Amino acid sequence: EVQLVESGGGLVQAGGSLRLSCTASGLTFEDYTIAWFRQAPGKEREGVACIVNRNGTTYYADSMKGRCTISSDNAKNTVFLQMDSLKPEDTAVYLCAATTGLFSDYLSYNSWGQGTQVTVSS
Repeated sequence: EVQLVESGGGLVQAGGSLRLSCTASGLTFEDYTIAWFRQAPGKEREGVACIVNRNGTTYYADSMKGRCTISSDNAKNTVFLQMDSLKPEDTAVYLCAATTGLFSDYLSYNSWGQGTQVTVSS
């Protein structure tokens, strides 16, 4: 059974930074693409970034492009999301998800973590 556990969320002032972690178990890490999504109250879930662990290719959604960096440590089965220059509108629950399918196919992500809350104060 694939399990994903996020950590690193918290309360930060606008302009600050946070580093989120997503640690995976129960899978062959290199076979998966790991993505970060976020969901704010009353809004649809949206993608933030993803990384193809097999080759390290990264993709960024417009939501935080230029303000975040996704990376992975394959030896630790962990994906990181470094977020900088945070804004109040970045406040959301951040979730990681895993897929062996196409990175851009939301429905292919069949394993999800429980999420970590990020709150950015103005």
